[in-house]
Amino acid sequence: MKKENRTPKYIVVAGGVISGVGKGLATASIGKILQYYGYKTTAIKIDPYLNYDAGTLRPTEHGEVWVTDDGGEIDLDLGNYERFLGLDLPRTNNLTTGQIYHTVIERERRGEYLGQTVQPIPHITDEIKDRVQRAAQGFDIALVEIGGTIGDYENMPFLFAIKGLEREIGEANITYVLVSYLPVPGHINEMKTKPTQHAVKLLSEHGMVPDFIICRATHPIDEVRKRKIEISANISADRIISAPDVDVVYQVPIHFESEQVGIKMLSHLGIESKKEPDWTRWNGLVSRIREPSQTVKIAMVGKYVEIGDYEFTDSYISVNQSLEHAGANLDTRVEISWIDSASFETGGSEDVLRCFDGLIVPGAFGEGGAEGVIEAIRYARENGVPFLGLCYGLQMAVVEYARHVIGLKDANSAENDPDTPHAVIDIQMGQREFMEENQFGGTMRLGGYVAALRRESVVLDLYDRTGRLEEDAWRIEQLKKNPAEAFRLGVILDSERGVIERHRHRYEVSPKFVDLFDEYGLIFSGYHRREDGTKLMEFIELPDHPFFIATQAHPEFKSRLEQPAPLFYGFVEAVVAHAKARIEKSVSKQNA
Repeated sequence: MKKENRTPKYIVVAGGVISGVGKGLATASIGKILQYYGYKTTAIKIDPYLNYDAGTLRPTEHGEVWVTDDGGEIDLDLGNYERFLGLDLPRTNNLTTGQIYHTVIERERRGEYLGQTVQPIPHITDEIKDRVQRAAQGFDIALVEIGGTIGDYENMPFLFAIKGLEREIGEANITYVLVSYLPVPGHINEMKTKPTQHAVKLLSEHGMVPDFIICRATHPIDEVRKRKIEISANISADRIISAPDVDVVYQVPIHFESEQVGIKMLSHLGIESKKEPDWTRWNGLVSRIREPSQTVKIAMVGKYVEIGDYEFTDSYISVNQSLEHAGANLDTRVEISWIDSASFETGGSEDVLRCFDGLIVPGAFGEGGAEGVIEAIRYARENGVPFLGLCYGLQMAVVEYARHVIGLKDANSAENDPDTPHAVIDIQMGQREFMEENQFGGTMRLGGYVAALRRESVVLDLYDRTGRLEEDAWRIEQLKKNPAEAFRLGVILDSERGVIERHRHRYEVSPKFVDLFDEYGLIFSGYHRREDGTKLMEFIELPDHPFFIATQAHPEFKSRLEQPAPLFYGFVEAVVAHAKARIEKSVSKQNA
């Protein structure tokens, strides 16, 4: 039987006025709604910057770098897509100007254009269209978010390409959504629609008239403002969607559904609902986030917390979201305090950390603030405070243990001190050459790798009881069928139980010290075995500690609201137990 070759429907999401108003969340929410109506949806992010990918961008300026299973370093909006849609999206779902021009120029150098004059139109725009259509293949509906704002010069080729795509597939197969901000200037205290009117005008100059306008604002848009936009944009009022600030991001699709966004978009695309949406579980988890039965306090000791006079917590957005996922499933609010690790470099960690129920050290690079991180980890280890280390957090936990338990006083990471006599954390094989040649983009150990887990370990138990062992067993079988991805699989025996987590790093636990750590009681509860037999340590734990676990990976990239990451789930679970024990101890003291 011949397979039906269906043309996907497209929903194009563009932004007006300013960036950073929530286009990514709006895109992810619309995708989730359409999933609940029975459609197979995906999401594609267009980033107009000239960087090839997000890998070399500063986290304090651009936010967290999202890593895909296949090793892409992507804008953080892809993380929103994955968290909402429950998909593992490939790197090809992110387009940048740098990628497009790089590909076209390489083709020109190889003579593939057969002597043509290579120009932005049609060669650049054709490459954009081809990439969008390839990413949408196999899905019913593809959401395409165009980064930045309509007035940005760098967006022009992408807007032209999308308009060309509309011409090819027919306007019935495409919907345009404008996400626009409605400011309320403090000196007049009135919501202003004029910026949105200008955004509509700019979009129409590219031949695109918005079919829906999502009005972002601090408060819901009223009927007066809605009427103004209806008249000026020549759009029906029922297509003007109010999108006020929310205290929980997972409330956005619920709010959109209250305005029947799903049914309206399906109607505009000429298709009908395939099933009745059931938001019961989603609503329940959102309710638990908003009104949990208990609260715990977590210290996040990191290096990318401050930028000028402001906190920039987007550097750790996936860690924050993973804690929220775990908390929702445990009916617990997780209050996070971001602490700059540099503040502990001269001591004082005990005074600050004693009021917290748990400690997380997320990923980072370089020596700045490292000694403060080490002091914080030491406090958690010595005082039985639940600790979770992620990537850099594992590395600093290993350094701390080497110094204060094993007695290697000068132990360090070779990244922080290249001359240390005890480089318990050292550069991976093959990475030194990249760094010597200044090849920093896309050269780290990136993407999903298989780790074999130690039997009777806490880590194995967490992955088992949260269902990830069974899920990843299927993924491992798929990797075995793909020779091109054999390096991600490594060598895992049939008798071993494995999991897949994503990575982004150059340094590893030095194999020279593994036996010594084991002798002193630090358990390596998982490792990746390379095809040459080298074992790369992936997880550590302390068996006699309430919860002391760290991983070289970034499990936050696989966490979802409806399926929290196992290590975060176990961490929050331990934090709750620790908080209850502290309260009981305090009450007991008062009654004594």
